[in-house]
Amino acid sequence: MKRTPTAEEREREAKFHYQTVVSKPHRRVPPRQKQKMTRTMNQIFHDRLVRNKIISLFLLLLKIKKLRLLEELEDTWLPYLTPKDDEFYQQWQLKYPKLILREAASVPELLHKEVQQAFLTLHKHGCLFRDLVRIQGKDLLTPVSRILIGNPGCTYKYLNTRLFTVPWPVKGSDAKYNEAEIAAACQTFLKLNSYLQVETIQALEELAAKEKANIDAVPVCIGPDFPRVGMGSSFDGHDEIDMKNRAAYNVTLLNFMDPQKMPYLKEEPYFGMGKMAVSWHHDENLVDRSAVAVYSYSCEGPEEESEDDPQLEGRDPDIWHVGFKISWDIETPGLAIPLHQGDCYFMLDDLNATHQHCVLAGLPPRFSSTHRVAECSTGTLEYILQRCQVALQNVREEADNGEISLKSLESVVLKQGEEIHNEVEFEWLRQFWFQGSRYKKCTDWWCQPMSQLEEMWRKMEWLTSAVLREVRREGVPMEQKNEMLTSILASITTRQNLRREWHARVFNLVERASRYHWKSKPPLG
Repeated sequence: MKRTPTAEEREREAKFHYQTVVSKPHRRVPPRQKQKMTRTMNQIFHDRLVRNKIISLFLLLLKIKKLRLLEELEDTWLPYLTPKDDEFYQQWQLKYPKLILREAASVPELLHKEVQQAFLTLHKHGCLFRDLVRIQGKDLLTPVSRILIGNPGCTYKYLNTRLFTVPWPVKGSDAKYNEAEIAAACQTFLKLNSYLQVETIQALEELAAKEKANIDAVPVCIGPDFPRVGMGSSFDGHDEIDMKNRAAYNVTLLNFMDPQKMPYLKEEPYFGMGKMAVSWHHDENLVDRSAVAVYSYSCEGPEEESEDDPQLEGRDPDIWHVGFKISWDIETPGLAIPLHQGDCYFMLDDLNATHQHCVLAGLPPRFSSTHRVAECSTGTLEYILQRCQVALQNVREEADNGEISLKSLESVVLKQGEEIHNEVEFEWLRQFWFQGSRYKKCTDWWCQPMSQLEEMWRKMEWLTSAVLREVRREGVPMEQKNEMLTSILASITTRQNLRREWHARVFNLVERASRYHWKSKPPLG
């Protein structure tokens, strides 16, 4: 069977065809037609250049905005409040009403026990990993270790890194786990997910009731004896469905960090809140106005009464906190809310869009389970398989050596096929294998689907070769050749650039692993 050409060979072939078809005078291309082809090629490169400049300018403006904010502060800190400040709860109700805290005592004791055991089980089996994320062209290793659990076939993308779910055992799931303990842990997080869905819908109902009645003083910190309200007759079926959709958590991102093993944590830059486990951010790639629910579990740690110590200024650095601020607002005080073992908090409605939050490190190790309604319209296995099928519909027949012929040479069809080619390679295959064999720690669920996607990608490689053969074939009108090249050139150029970028990322990853290996195990001699 004929082997698949390498990336370098395919790049040389594309350049050769461009030179022979467009640039060589012996092809006898009419001057007017040649000018038209050259203008078309130039327009493609110009559009890409403009798009990249716009993206770079947007990132630069954000950076300038942040630097200006820091300059305005000079050597002073913005004010923030903790529970020991008299105006803390008043400010919370006034400026942060869509942030709800459920104290640990309000959560069933049996659920606490099961969830906390599930955290320890996954940690014991080495199922949580630090991610190598990409920020402004640089690869950075997160201080927090993570694992994504959720609906089978779902993914969640953040900071240019796609995470693939370890499936929880929903009805109809055929997931097989490597250990019975891992299966039990996934079942527990599904149970926690169901519990948090109910609590979120209840919180949304209370928020809606408050807004309809124009009530300002609704408690935002809910203890075990807080009376719960029902939906009542003022809510119609549409409201109920909308609330359920905004609480339909399909994934949970589990986090773990031991601050004692991370001495280089960043300092919070605006309020002087201390060391951050996670910097200020909005959660990415969520369904618009959907809620986020977080269960927090700090391991054995210091006595928590120090939070009320009147001698202590600001937050207690020994206790984990979640910080909130209104985006780009230097007038409203921020909040630093202590997180005790088993506390839950909820970000409702558009809070995630209008506010930013950070996680402030304490002394003990901490786990959290962050339940989200991930925007999965282009992030499920079902979606990418359907996309691949669309691209492969252009295959007329396949020869024994792997070469194929095409059903259509229309520009729209060729362009779509190459775009899907790039999508499956860079959004799925390279994302999955770049993370190594981490998912096999829990289950082999993704192995067969990824093999299937690889086989589809391989056929798309032959599709690209088939298009280039048509461009090279004698007898094809020059105008048609021009249209075919124009339809695929942008995607092929993007592919070559991304392959170089991913090659560099893999090299950096290997280099990073090598440094870590020799640092922990220095060579002999």
